[in-house]
Amino acid sequence: MARGSAAAPGLLLALCCAAASIAVVHGEDWAVGDNKGWSFGVAGWENGKRIQPGDELVFKYDAKIHNVVEVDRAEYGGCTVTGPSKVYNSGDDRIKLAGGEAFFICSIRDHCTAGMKVKVAVTANA
Repeated sequence: MARGSAAAPGLLLALCCAAASIAVVHGEDWAVGDNKGWSFGVAGWENGKRIQPGDELVFKYDAKIHNVVEVDRAEYGGCTVTGPSKVYNSGDDRIKLAGGEAFFICSIRDHCTAGMKVKVAVTANA
């Protein structure tokens, strides 16, 4: 018997247990606006939805006339972008959520004031 081989099964078992306990977190995909997509009047779409860490928001829209900008609470409330913000403009954007609140608007002309904005509260699984 080779030296150290007695410990090998225990080490192998520990590694297998550790690998099994690592969960791959891929939550639910949420199509913002449902069948309507990211469009005018989408504000409120998020009401009543239980969005959890690891879930992804999917924004589908015409990239020639809209965008998605992740903003803070004040910018969301005022429909403005005042500081550095993450701008998405592919027309098929997927944004993975971690936790807390997240705010998104369309920054094109008056689109936000026409209801192209959502705020989501990401809550841990109870």
